[in-house]
Amino acid sequence: QVQVVESGGGLVQAGDSLRLSCAASGGTFTSYSMGWFRQAPGKEREFVAAISGSGGTTYYVDSVKGRFTISRDNAKNTVYLQMNSLESEDTANYYCAARFGRWYNARTTYWGQGTQVTVSS
Repeated sequence: QVQVVESGGGLVQAGDSLRLSCAASGGTFTSYSMGWFRQAPGKEREFVAAISGSGGTTYYVDSVKGRFTISRDNAKNTVYLQMNSLESEDTANYYCAARFGRWYNARTTYWGQGTQVTVSS
């Protein structure tokens, strides 16, 4: 029902910042909780951050707390992931995800194609 497309990845040095964007279409954007996952080579896909439909509630994996910020602009049907103080361990393909309703109550996840973030040390 909803389609999401990520952008903003790239190659950066440790300590640098990147801002990822995810544009949604095909659904009522505010009805969807939005989130970001990442997958490094040889590893399972890992939850990174999520935000409620209104933007009032956010969740983060411990490893990115204080460095990453998830936000959304419902007027633009877009969710963002601001990544600061990047580390080599943050290197991964980052995927945008949409879930109808509350983040932890949803059964179906709608995935983007991913955008690559590479952090050199």
